[in-house]
Formats: sequence, structure tokens, C-alpha cells
Amino acid sequence: MSANLQSRHEIDVDDVEYNRHGDKPLLARVYQPRTGGPYPLIIDLHGGVWCNLDRTRDVAIDAPLASSGVVVASLDFRMPPEAGYPASLADINYAIRWFKSRAATYNIRADRVGILGCSSGGHQAMLTAMRPRDARYAALPLPGHDDIDATVRCAVLCWPVIDPLGRYHYVLKLKQSGPSKFADHVLPHHHQYWPDEAAMGEASPLLALERGEAVNKPPVIYLQGTADGAHPRPLLDRFVAAYQKAGASVDLHIFEGVTEAFINTDPGIPASVDALGKIIDFVHRELDA
Repeated sequence: MSANLQSRHEIDVDDVEYNRHGDKPLLARVYQPRTGGPYPLIIDLHGGVWCNLDRTRDVAIDAPLASSGVVVASLDFRMPPEAGYPASLADINYAIRWFKSRAATYNIRADRVGILGCSSGGHQAMLTAMRPRDARYAALPLPGHDDIDATVRCAVLCWPVIDPLGRYHYVLKLKQSGPSKFADHVLPHHHQYWPDEAAMGEASPLLALERGEAVNKPPVIYLQGTADGAHPRPLLDRFVAAYQKAGASVDLHIFEGVTEAFINTDPGIPASVDALGKIIDFVHRELDA
């Protein structure tokens, strides 16, 4: 078992409003070690095909990570039908800057910030990490803190949709080959969130690398199961190859026999315990120094 997984801090869990659009607040669930610090910060982004779930989804990851000595802020962000791409990226970018600007309040190190995401949240985590200063994503002003940007030092990718366009074509083929509950669930959400296929390709971390875009490339840990039918393995392999070719670090871990979301749905199984330990070790290696 990870040494950091065995290290336990008592934590407090609170919901805070980090922004507001009209009369609708955007909340973050903050998991904070009770004593000591200041601690590194991880911003967590839930999955749900860009359209579902909320800040409570990843508690099986967030709480143990916080207990190891990290402040974790799990975000709500705008989703369809309220707004599609790139509104959620703007909320995420703003949240990173907002928490950095309140480092003293939340007992965090503003220079030790990472990002984590699962499935569609993994897509948004990687895209945020690669494009912290993109004008569309940084469009929401943070008065008095123009000097703060959304740069992160590492990214934790849990079964990410690493190429939305490639995953969309994969799901279309499933649909065309016969009845598919997965395709029937996923395709409408792709259509809700993305304006068109061109946007899926433009906002693809994989394709951005293959296009040779000048993007940030922080160290990444990438976790996925061999029985994951929602996130095609060839896209994973292409991303890892492209990221490494660009001179960046990918700590890849493949878990035998488990499906997508295995840590969230079955946190007690050996693969989930192992995966969580690897996440915690990676975060402390990248953010404690």
C-alpha cells in the first residue's frame, strides 16, 4: 500500500461558492486537512458525458486524497442545457485562479496546484492543463488578480475522453452496428455539449498534440481498465505516444479486468485501492517538492 495512502489527516468538507452566473451559484466541494499545511491543491472535475453528475461524484477519490495531505476542490460547472463548450472550460479556468487567489483562506500553496478529472472531466482536465491561458477559457475576469493564471503543475487522468472526436466516431460505429444502450446514452450528450464535429476536434488534447500545437505539457498520470468500453484504447495509445514524443511525462497504469469509473463504483476492490495509491503517490511526488 502507498505510504501516502497510509498517512491519514482528519479532514473537513464544505461547499463554497466560487462564482455565480446570474442567480445561479457555482459550488465547489472542498476537502481540507484540519491541521498543518499549507497543502498542495488539486482541482477535481467530475465526468458524466459533459452533461451530468456534479461535485459529489468523485468522493471515493477526493476524500482519501485529501486525507493524505492535499486540499481538494471538486467543482460544479456549467453544463447543457444551460451552456455547452467552451463554457465549462471558462468556469474551470476561473476556479483555478479563484482558489489560487485565496490560498491563505484555504491553507493551500498557490504554486503547487494540479488538476484531476474522470471521463469527460478527464478531457476537460487535460485541455485546461494544456491551454491555461487560452483567451476563451480565461474569459471570466477575476478583478484585482490579473497576475494569476490557471497553470497547473500536473494532471491526473482517470479514464479520460482524450479525443472527443475519435470517441464520437467510435460511438457512431457502435450505433450503426446494432442496438447499443451505451451509444443511445452517449450520443445525445455529445450533441448537447458540442456545437459540431469541428469543435470536438479543435478541443481534442490528442489532436492538439498531433497538430503540433504549442501547449503546456505538465506531468500526467493516466489510469484506465482493460474492460473499459467507453474510452477506446487506441486513442489512449496515440495520446501517450504523442505526449512522450513531445518530451513530456506520462505515468500510464492499465488495470486488468475493470471497466470505466471503477474507483468510483467499486472503491474497495484491489484495482481501485492500487489505483488510488498510485494517484496519491503521483500527486505528492509532483506537488510536495
